[in-house]
Formats: sequence, structure tokens, C-alpha cells
Amino acid sequence: MQRIMGKWILIAGGVVFAGATIVVLIGYIRESSKAEQREATLLQSASPPVGEIVDFNALVGLPAPVERYFRHVLTDGQALIRTATLRQTGTLRTSIQKENWSSFTASHLAVPLSTGFLWNAKVKTPLSTHVRVLDSYITGIGSGRVSLLSAVPFASEVGTPELNSGALHRYLAEAVWYPTALLPQSGVLWSPLDDASALATLTSNGTTVSLEFRFSDVGEVTGIFTPARFGRFEGQYRQVPWEGHFREYRAQAGMRIPLYGEVGWYADGTLELVWKGNITDAAYKFVR
Repeated sequence: MQRIMGKWILIAGGVVFAGATIVVLIGYIRESSKAEQREATLLQSASPPVGEIVDFNALVGLPAPVERYFRHVLTDGQALIRTATLRQTGTLRTSIQKENWSSFTASHLAVPLSTGFLWNAKVKTPLSTHVRVLDSYITGIGSGRVSLLSAVPFASEVGTPELNSGALHRYLAEAVWYPTALLPQSGVLWSPLDDASALATLTSNGTTVSLEFRFSDVGEVTGIFTPARFGRFEGQYRQVPWEGHFREYRAQAGMRIPLYGEVGWYADGTLELVWKGNITDAAYKFVR
């Protein structure tokens, strides 16, 4: 009898394991399909560019550090970026109260002609597991989705005004990786602040955000700052000061982009970093 019972327990365990595997596989296919759908929507939402090339003559009148930046990182007469596909590695934490950092790898697709991005990241978690984080800003709608093992969703939010605003802030900050998106012909309005900084303002689908860009003497963006970006803290959205830093500029496809970036929130006057990332590969497609 004990042998028979043991045999049935093993069979039952095998059935449960097989069932769980099937559930995970189905979930993985479903979540992968959602990511593919978002990517297709992002690519299809691109609008015709206002001019197809970078014209240094059109930079006259911009704040001095902004003009210096474009002349440093772009090439006169180059085509505008249609898509940027970035491979990233780094570490992040989900809260400024948490000390534990998790490593991640990610694919970041940006489409400046639609003012949008899709960030598809795999974040390592204990016991050799992971969570998939899918963040996006597409046709004016911010979205965030998190799934265990890239299969079982447990957090999702779409299209709230606060999320839309926060996602657009992120797009604008990360435009240093697809710099033709910062040109006035791409919709960015620049206002002077001082000899080393300027304010960039971008409007998309009724949402307007601004960021202070800080520049080095040679014309590289070294940081961004806003006193009020929407973030979720203890389950509630609040506008909190947000800052990022960039460095390690290298030539990529005839442009210069930073290979390292970090961002964080201010708490009691102290900057608490929550994301640190390296660009391991950058591929671009241009409008012509």
C-alpha cells in the first residue's frame, strides 16, 4: 500500500508541475504578445518629421549651452533619428526606503518621431527568478506593467495623468541617448537659465513637462533636474524633485551619447539614487 501511495504522490506531483509549467508558458506567451503589440503601436505612431536633417544654421538664437551641445554631439546635415534601440545593464531599487539593489538587463526602444519609448527589462530576483518590467509612453499614454517570470502579471497601470506626465519627463531626460529628439524641430522649446544650463519644455498629447538640462564646458549634458516630477510613494502620487546624471560620452553612429546614466529622487534634501545604467549597445535608424 505504501508503495502504491508513494507512486500516486509522485504522479500527482508530476501533474501539478506540468500544469504549473503550462500556466507559466501560456502567461509568457501572453505577456510577450503584449510587448510586441506595444512595440508595433509605437512604431506605427510615428509622424512625418519637420525637416529631415540637422541644420546648424537653425541653431542660432538658442541658449548658448544648448547650441554648443548640439554642435558637439551632432553632425551638420545628418539625418534625424527614426528609431533608437538601446541595450542596457545596471541596477535599480523600487523605493528610496529600500537598501537592496537588483541587477537588470533591458532593451529600450525610442521613437522620436512619435515622442515615445518602450522599456522592456528583466530584473533579477531571489531564487534564480526574475520579474519583467514593461514601461512605455505611446501616443501620449504612459503605462507600466510588472510580471513574475515574464508570465504572471501582478502590477499594472495605464494612462493616469500623473503616469503620463512622469513618463514624458523620462522620455525627455533620456533623449540624450537619441539627441535629435531634443532639437526645436522635434518640438522642444529651450529657455535660457545661465551659461551652463537651460530649460527644455516639451508638450505631447496635452501633457507638458519641463526639465533643466545642465551642460559641461565642452557641450555635454551632465545632468537633468526638475523640482516636481510625479512619482508613486507609499501608494500615492506626489510631485517630488528628480535628478539625473550622465557621463562617459562616446561616438555612436556619427553622434555622441553618454554610456552611463543614473537618476533618483530627493528626500529631505538628499538625492537618493534609484536607477544606475550602462548602455552596452546602441543601434539607430534614420529618416533617410
